[in-house]
Amino acid sequence: MDWPTGTFSERAWAATAQIRERIDRLPLLLELADGTLEPARFVEYLAQDDVYLRGYTRAVAMLAARAPHSAAAQFWATSASGAVAAEVAMHASLLSDERLRDLPRSTTASGTTRAYVNSLLAATAFEPYAVGVAAVLPCFWVYADVGHRLASSAAHVADHPYGAWVAAYNDPAFQADTRRAISLLDEAADSADDATREAMLTAFINATHYEELFWGRSYAGERWSPVPR
Repeated sequence: MDWPTGTFSERAWAATAQIRERIDRLPLLLELADGTLEPARFVEYLAQDDVYLRGYTRAVAMLAARAPHSAAAQFWATSASGAVAAEVAMHASLLSDERLRDLPRSTTASGTTRAYVNSLLAATAFEPYAVGVAAVLPCFWVYADVGHRLASSAAHVADHPYGAWVAAYNDPAFQADTRRAISLLDEAADSADDATREAMLTAFINATHYEELFWGRSYAGERWSPVPR
């Protein structure tokens, strides 16, 4: 898909090309595309994504509170209260499916999920607003990009077991929200100094890498191992 990008977003997207190529080859996504992903792995992914989304909601709400104008504040607030909530509701619906509802699932964040969420909360709370935008954007942009291509592959699979999940990220409303988020990234970069733009680029690259790690380690069934008391 061709994304409408400005100078900074073009630079950020290009800087993550190798990471995104690796994402496209991840077993979880390849098997989601053709419908062969084991239900237990899908359930584990959803369980971790549910934990992640609750933290992501807080990070996006922080951006709404720190946004430089009302239009940006409204977009981030709506994303926190609406779009993310819709994803959580979709997870609940998927997990109630008879093929999935009785499978075991984790109830705590894995090490990767914990680290990713904490990095987003730190960026949106303590870094400049522009850096926070760069940190949360890969969750929009990478999902929208991957979702569009997964939908094309899944369309050729009859009775795709995960069709609802695939369709959600190729939904026109989600794609439109992603375009708006990209425009807010470029707007923030245009107002930032060079040092802030470099911090933005680092945040964008790091978050994209966390997307790669999140999918890969969810597939592997990573578990959090607390230190014994």
